[in-house]
Amino acid sequence: MDQKHLFKQIIDFQKATFDNSFNALSTLQEQGETMISTSLNQAEWLPAEGKKVIKEWLDNYKKARSDFKNTVDGNFKKVQEFFDSTKTDA
Repeated sequence: MDQKHLFKQIIDFQKATFDNSFNALSTLQEQGETMISTSLNQAEWLPAEGKKVIKEWLDNYKKARSDFKNTVDGNFKKVQEFFDSTKTDA
């Protein structure tokens, strides 16, 4: 078996594993966010400023998660392009 093909299969497997794991964790985090939002809506004792801080924290967390996913996807794309370009050179 060609080594380039083998490495490409390994990279494809790692990307699929990352995507599945990331999606599962994202689902859990979104459920946690829903629980927090529901609790905040019911927490009459918490001042509006406190609710605003927690909402900003959740928004920043979501943005960081999205940035992380985009970075990893971009790096996987670079690796895949490398293997695609070496495949045509051979």
